[in-house]
Amino acid sequence: MQGIVLALFVCMLLALVTKRFSLPTIPFYILAGLVLGKSGLDLVGADQVSAFLTHLGLIFLLFFMGLEIKPDRIWHNQSAIVSSGLIDLNINALIGFLAAYALGFPLFDALIIAAAFFISSTAMAVTSLVENRKLLMKESETIVWLMVFEDIVVILILALITPQTNSPGIMLAKTVAILLFLYALIRFGKEQIIWVLRRDDELPVLLTFSAVLGISALSVYIGIPESFMVIAFGTLLGTIDPVSFEVQSRPFKDVFLVVFFVFFGITVNLFSAGISFTVLIAVSLVAILSKYLSGIAIGKYIHKSSRSGIEIWANTIGRGEFSIVIAALYASDAVSGTIACMVIGTSIIGAFVAKYSEKIGEILLRPKNPDHLVRLVKDQPE
Repeated sequence: MQGIVLALFVCMLLALVTKRFSLPTIPFYILAGLVLGKSGLDLVGADQVSAFLTHLGLIFLLFFMGLEIKPDRIWHNQSAIVSSGLIDLNINALIGFLAAYALGFPLFDALIIAAAFFISSTAMAVTSLVENRKLLMKESETIVWLMVFEDIVVILILALITPQTNSPGIMLAKTVAILLFLYALIRFGKEQIIWVLRRDDELPVLLTFSAVLGISALSVYIGIPESFMVIAFGTLLGTIDPVSFEVQSRPFKDVFLVVFFVFFGITVNLFSAGISFTVLIAVSLVAILSKYLSGIAIGKYIHKSSRSGIEIWANTIGRGEFSIVIAALYASDAVSGTIACMVIGTSIIGAFVAKYSEKIGEILLRPKNPDHLVRLVKDQPE
């Protein structure tokens, strides 16, 4: 228990500093865990209490993700979402896989790293657009749809690689049956749910907390993918009143997620994993490069502009929450350490690149045509 208190106190100080300088908090929470845990001072270790709180953080993150998914908006914008998303997926996943495999990671580990390469941090992307006052630029909508596509792919990844004892057919049948039951329950109980949410006592909080934990426990009990069911449950509840559920679940998500990220860092042992510093740097640099290539490709395809591609790249460099989720659920020690360092590096660099994207774009897209240089010389006064 003392370790949790120390970790939360350190994270509170880090949150004050990062908010002051408009920096992403997630990489610093992970960095704090690395310093406090096995890779650093070894002051804090994981136990059953921290494992339970970490699991709660993961569940509420997935539930929150479900609330943000709007099926009707996705349906009406499917062309833009699919076209930009497929470019993003093909470039980043392929580069991530080839880079990891070339660096000596086994096939499955290379696939996990490829998934982490592809998935940008939705929270960081949206936050950078808001804080840098770029919500009105034409590229912002493309960035948001990219995040939506990535969220959908995350759902598929979690559903496909979650280990289950049942055969795929039985698991699919159970999943469909539970989803139909939940849909009917929410549809016919809509008025009662709204009545509870509008109360000003503890009932809205209890409803949200118990419902999320209940669907998680039910999924584990009957042997269907827990992560997928929590996301789907959030999407179904989002059809009623997503704002109210976000308000009720946000405190749980924010607090438990801090525990999730810091204890992920605490459990990572960079030394026992045998990862060289060169590999960590190489993976982070390739991750930045892959998003640059996909950003330019999307900018040219959607907006017919390389400058638009720079903006898309700048706001999608940072990997974050779901890269860590996949690493925590399925990765080996070596891959977890690699992804942790990639998230730290790309998110911190991404925060600065997003802030100064216009100046960076001017530098990267500076004309290099010799004819242009000749014209500049002729225009100089004699």
